[in-house]
Amino acid sequence: MIRLWNRVGPYRVVAVLLLVAAAVGGIVVAVDQQPQRPADASHNTAAEQDGQKLLAETDAERTEADRAARRDAQRKADEAAVTAAEQAKSTAKGSPSPKPSKSGAASRPNLPIPASCAVYTGNKAIGCAELLNMGFGLDQMPCLDKLWSKESGWRVNAYNSSSGALGIPQAVPGSKMASEGADYKTNAATQIRWGLKYIKGRYTTPCGAWAHSQNTGWY
Repeated sequence: MIRLWNRVGPYRVVAVLLLVAAAVGGIVVAVDQQPQRPADASHNTAAEQDGQKLLAETDAERTEADRAARRDAQRKADEAAVTAAEQAKSTAKGSPSPKPSKSGAASRPNLPIPASCAVYTGNKAIGCAELLNMGFGLDQMPCLDKLWSKESGWRVNAYNSSSGALGIPQAVPGSKMASEGADYKTNAATQIRWGLKYIKGRYTTPCGAWAHSQNTGWY
């Protein structure tokens, strides 16, 4: 018996140890093969959320800046309209009957002459007031009305994509009007002053400019 144990016993012990080692190794392999989650997944998500929040805040700031610019432009236009209306009233009181311009009478078409600038509203009222401030008579206002109604509809933001003409007087390029003010893109009074000076220098009177426009299609 002792001899048999001496021969067989050690082999059994070795076999058992091998089985135990195999079992432990399998457990280790199984543990190693468990799916790994990226440690920084939560950090990546937080960073993405921060980025989206920053973009949203930037867009909100830009939108508010655009709104503020539009409000400022509208405020300036309203102030100019009020000033023109006040000037028109004072002019109407001081000039009960319209006086024709000293120059350009021959080119003045047979158009009804307004009693005062009070008959106009909006940008046309501003145009009438600026017309008188520049020394023209009310007889020139019907011509100016027709000229700029044709050119731009008296719209400050009127733009001709083919020629690049901008604003109420359709200046080419529009940046020329900056000589009357940096707000030339949004302020009707600024555009009108530049347009009247252009007309005076090139055609003498608005009726002269209107006659040229009728003959050639431009002024």
